[in-house]
Amino acid sequence: MLLLVLFGFIAGAATAVSPCILPVLPVALAAGATGGRRRPLGIVAGLTLSFTFATVALVYLIDALGLADDLLRNLAIAVLLGFGLMLLVPAVSSRAEALLGRATGRFGVKAGGGESFWSGTLVGASLGLVYAPCAGPILAGVITVSASQPFTTGRLAVALSYGLGSALILYLLMVGGRRLTAPLGRQTPKLQAATGIVMIVFALVMAGEYDLRFQNEIADNLPAVVVNPTRSLESTATAREALARIRKSDPTPEARKIADGLERSGEQDGSGLPVIAQAPEFAGTGRWFNTPGGSTLTMSSLRGRVVLVDFWTYSCINCIRTQPWLKAWDARYRDRGLTIVGVHSPEFPFEKDAGNVGEAIERAGLGYPVVQDNDFQTWNAYANQYWPAEYFIDARGRIRYAHFGEGAYEEKENVIRELLAEAGRRPGDGLSGASGPRISDGVSTPESYLGSARAERFTNGLILSGVRDFGDLEQPGRDELSYAGRWNVDPDFAIAKGGRIAVRFGARRVFLVLGSPGGPRRMRVLLDGEPISPRDAGRDVSGSEVTVRRERLYELVDLPGTGSHTLTLIPEAGIRAYAFTFG
Repeated sequence: MLLLVLFGFIAGAATAVSPCILPVLPVALAAGATGGRRRPLGIVAGLTLSFTFATVALVYLIDALGLADDLLRNLAIAVLLGFGLMLLVPAVSSRAEALLGRATGRFGVKAGGGESFWSGTLVGASLGLVYAPCAGPILAGVITVSASQPFTTGRLAVALSYGLGSALILYLLMVGGRRLTAPLGRQTPKLQAATGIVMIVFALVMAGEYDLRFQNEIADNLPAVVVNPTRSLESTATAREALARIRKSDPTPEARKIADGLERSGEQDGSGLPVIAQAPEFAGTGRWFNTPGGSTLTMSSLRGRVVLVDFWTYSCINCIRTQPWLKAWDARYRDRGLTIVGVHSPEFPFEKDAGNVGEAIERAGLGYPVVQDNDFQTWNAYANQYWPAEYFIDARGRIRYAHFGEGAYEEKENVIRELLAEAGRRPGDGLSGASGPRISDGVSTPESYLGSARAERFTNGLILSGVRDFGDLEQPGRDELSYAGRWNVDPDFAIAKGGRIAVRFGARRVFLVLGSPGGPRRMRVLLDGEPISPRDAGRDVSGSEVTVRRERLYELVDLPGTGSHTLTLIPEAGIRAYAFTFG
């Protein structure tokens, strides 16, 4: 990445002395010679911004077409080689630049009046309209190189470095005056040839993936505070707590009452259950499922009934394990005065899709109402922080009990029965007898994210966003993970590009959130270096392989008991992996 930024800067400087630019130079020199001393700075600032905007806009268009990363990278290599060779052959480059020069002559740009920095900025921005066609092969190389980088950082950096390199030369020309123009014109063939050589060298660097290797060395060997000082600071316990406080939305007075009520024992109301706070309305909700015609429910319309609000998200294994009890309670107590409302607050972007949520509801067999909370407005109204989280609300609309995480199922059912009895309902005799999967004893490995934003415990060191070759697989230590081969790492997930991943876990079951945009793909599953056996395979594994289709949670391993093992996954290119969970 740093090498490509350097290439962009050199290419920008070379563009500024291209013969096609010479007709534009008098305009720039005249504009820079008039007005105050700050006007040349304004001209190059406007030119840099217009160039950067144009380059990024073109790259964004390429990105919007959905071209694969490897295709863009290979295209960048081909363009660099082709145009580098063109610049080394004067006859070919002269003919190309003559055509571009005639195109440039159709634009009429004048130096314009004004003496200030801002007037210079306007002149520089307008010069960019004339200047851009003249960039020719060099700009084409920069665009394709930019398109092969992650859009949010790499592409902008390459485009900006190109504009800065070009602006620096133009500024020197404007400050130095016309005396510098003639010598540069005489050296143009040599400068062009040198630029062609640079383009060819960078094409070979990219073809041999030396740019990726250089990036990997930086990420692996430099201290984290040098590579990413913000990430290093965030790793301290004090900073994590402070950042967590900052990232939370400011609680409403109602949410603050709920949080305060949960921290204290609560006001007693003639029973064993405290009154925590008044339950807030469902806020900022999206689509409703399992209601008549998709109609909206409100807390006020549910007054007189006992309400259980369950915060969940469909790729959360902890949430999935609570569903057998929720379904049993819905079946037993709905007609006796209980309404369960599942509030779906997504952890990953794909969980915001209503189609995905609807499919998850159908797959789980949920019959109670569910509402999408994509903007976390209901989540924040309850001052909630967990998946799953359950709030038990009495017939008067007051929160009387809350529970976070799995377990305590008998206690929670007794709360439902007590609140129904308070409301004058008849809960019936005995508990529902519900049962379902529970987390295994002795699980040591925590939830493990694969995206750069929350990646921890990797043997590869600091995980940065972007396309990267991690090299050979390094066996992970206990509760550690290890990337190998090529991956495109995003803040929220990692896309396989021909690599593999291993995790040393202490658990009975292993789950992984996966997706495969564009069609089904397969992933091989190895346990302790061997194809996983049918006895140890999870429900989504068949013949030691997983077929990944929709984005959801996949069960990979289901052992007879908890133990320490190494799981190695070899996904087809294009599979997205989000997070491991263990049970």
